[in-house]
This record gives sequence, C-alpha cells and structure tokens, in this order.
Amino acid sequence: MRKLRVALVYNAYADAQESAEDDQSGAAYLREMIFTIARAVRRLGHKVTVIPLTDDLNYLQRRLRRLKPHVVFNQYDDVVHGALYEMRVAAFIRMLGFPITGSPAIALGLSRHKYMAASLLQGAGVPIPGQTMLIERIGELNGRDWKFPLIVHASQEHAGIGLDRHSVVHTKAALKDKVREILKTYRQPALVQDFLAGREFNVGVIGGRKLRVLPLAEVDYSALPGTIPPIMSYAAKWIETTVEFQKTRVLCPAKTKPELTQAIGETAKKAFRVVGGWGYGRVDIRLDSEGRPRVLEVNCNPCLDNDMGLARAAKRAGINYSALMGIIIKAAFEGPPFDMNLPIFGLNNRPAPRPK
Repeated sequence: MRKLRVALVYNAYADAQESAEDDQSGAAYLREMIFTIARAVRRLGHKVTVIPLTDDLNYLQRRLRRLKPHVVFNQYDDVVHGALYEMRVAAFIRMLGFPITGSPAIALGLSRHKYMAASLLQGAGVPIPGQTMLIERIGELNGRDWKFPLIVHASQEHAGIGLDRHSVVHTKAALKDKVREILKTYRQPALVQDFLAGREFNVGVIGGRKLRVLPLAEVDYSALPGTIPPIMSYAAKWIETTVEFQKTRVLCPAKTKPELTQAIGETAKKAFRVVGGWGYGRVDIRLDSEGRPRVLEVNCNPCLDNDMGLARAAKRAGINYSALMGIIIKAAFEGPPFDMNLPIFGLNNRPAPRPK
C-alpha cells in the first residue's frame, strides 16, 4: 500500500478526563487507545494526524480540508450524545468526500439501536433470541404469556450500560421492576428477549468485500457465583473491583468442534452484512437450548485496544496490531457497496458524479 495521509478522528471529551479514577465512561481509556492506534499506523509508514473532535463539525471540516487526508480513521465514540451523533460524524466525513474506515453511518446507528437491528436480522433469516420485544410503557408488558427467564436491556446503549445483576428476570414482578428502571434511568425503551443459557462467543470479523472471521473467543462465566447471572454486564466489562469482572474470563481461541465453528462464523458474517457492517466488527452470539447459534448483538464499532477483543483474536490468527490497522484502512478504499452517505461535495466543492 502506498504511503498515506491519515486523519485519526476521536472524541475530544476523552481529553477532559484526568485520571482513571474519574473515568466513569471509559473516555480516558479511549484516549490511550487512540494514540496506540496512531503509533501502529505510523509503523506502516503512513503520516498520521490526530484530530480531537468536539461538537463543532465546522472545525472538523476546516481541519480535513487543510489536511486533505487520503483516508479518515474514524474512532469517534460518543459517550455524551450517543449513537445519533456518532452517525452524524461518520455521515459528515463521507459527505466531504473522504474515504472512512469502518462501517457507514446507517450501520453505526443500527448497531446501537438494538431492536431495529434485531428486527432486520430476523427479517433476513438470521436467528435471534425469542420473545424479542421493545417496551416503551409498563402497560405493554400486560396481556402476554411470558416464558422465563428473560433478559432486559436498555435498547440504545452499548458497552454493557444498563446490564447488571438484576437484568435476567424470572418473574413478572422482576420483569416490571427492571423495565421500569430502564425507562426511568435511561429515558429510552427497554428491549426484552429470551435469556439463552448456552455458551457465549465474541466473533471478530474484518475486511471489505471479502470478510474474514477471526478465531472465536468464548466468554467463560463458570467461576461466577450462582447468584450472579452469566452475562457481560457493565461491571464485568469495566469495574475491576467487582466479582463479575474478576470471575469472568474470555478464552481465545475457543474450543469448538469444526462444524460449530463454521456455523458460528457464517452466522456472524451474515449478521454483519445484514446491518451494513464494513471493515471490522464484532458479533456476539449465544447458543440456544438446541445448540444453535443466535445473534445477541452486532457491534460495528468495537474496541480496538491492542490487548483485547478484536486485536487479541487477530493475533491468534497471526495478524499483528499494525497489520490489523492496515487491513482496516485497506477496506476503507473498497467500499462499502451499501453506503447511504455518498459524497455530496468533494474537496473542491464539486458535486459527486452522477451514476451512469
């Protein structure tokens, strides 16, 4: 690949966090990851300019027009405004005419709106948990013959936000309590689904027109006390002092039979494509009572920390961190074919060419 000018865009909110102790949103952690990415891309021989972005998209436009990067490495993860602003940033960069890493705006939005994504997956024939329902008012829980256990999510959050020890419910009373908490605390609908007690896998996918499935990672909850539900809660992800964090392990590569590995991989690739994913992503899957993979969530903007998740799985496949960044950048020049945010104007304010 030729040597490129790369603009690495991230959320300037991360710079406001002074210490890990004050960091309730992972922002300081994000800042460290950004500069790790920058070093990895520079090792490929590219020139990297790091651009912290606030709410001011005019500032971003001015910086990009001056820099004229060959590609924008998008790491804008909004901990304040949420999915809507993440979509706007991705769409805005594409409207300026720059290739951008990762998924297009529509996929970023879908992967944060869990019910919309689940409905799309189900319509495309991708298995999801049963009894999937969006609840906007407590009264909507009445008149249904619920089969327990169920799990209750905040429908528009990510990173485990809203998931805790009370998220898996076994009675109607507990269901109402948890839904009421979601509605009040997060001011958004609750997502209710069957709780699947089978094995859980994180499936990394990378690439553009040709997707590659990375070695499977299995989430091992076997050391958790029986009083704590085996789920990837907020505590399990982020709070190091909790039992959830200390007793939850991720095993990569997972020990699976070849036929199960293939079934999980094919399910993950289809799910990623259905929501419009591109470049890199993670699909979370659980097995149902009959051992069949069902998609819990498609994450089109997963963490790129060099010691976790996607990067860890890539290493198991023989792909070092810089090489992974190179694959992500290469995919930005390949598409995506389903991109609703086609350039409206380019660097010289010229309209995008009309399709022939």
